Amino acid sequence: MDVALALLLGIGLSASTGLNTFLPLLLLAGAAKFHVAGITLNGTFGWLASDTAIIILIVACVLEIVADKFPAVDHFLDAMGTFARPVAGGLAMASVLDGADPVVAAVVGLIVGSPISFGFHTLKAGTRVVSSAATFGCANPVISVVEDIVSFGLSIVAIFLPFLVPGAVLLLVWVLWKVGQKLAARPGATGAAV
Repeated sequence: MDVALALLLGIGLSASTGLNTFLPLLLLAGAAKFHVAGITLNGTFGWLASDTAIIILIVACVLEIVADKFPAVDHFLDAMGTFARPVAGGLAMASVLDGADPVVAAVVGLIVGSPISFGFHTLKAGTRVVSSAATFGCANPVISVVEDIVSFGLSIVAIFLPFLVPGAVLLLVWVLWKVGQKLAARPGATGAAV
């Protein structure tokens, strides 16, 4: 995979980790393990496609998806995600830079992947806070399902059609922004998160 496509792949996966920490990493690990879409991992990050890592990612992914559907638990996960998601985004970016020096790959992961993931996490968490205030947390499970679907879809686009990532990422930013504005405009949205 050439550098431009690898960067686009990393950007798409990093954005996806801002919505769901483990699902994009699981899809990346599976794609690398089974040689899907020409994805190979940087040698230093090859462990991500190991059987052990994939099993751990499956368990973590299922736990995150299920736990995120419960009020209060979802806010705890968002708080933990403030730290975990940028790490996942940086890992996703660094690992797809096959052929790059491992230090360069790690630095690119830190300066590109981590901030992208953190930015999407911040948009997501802000939408959740507004949703909690406006709907007393009742809409959060539905929003969580949508986030999981979007994270999965963006990861698939990044893996199979990385050249579409810039448009998909911009569209996602716009949608999250509009949803946040719409929820904020609802009566009762000015209260604190539940």
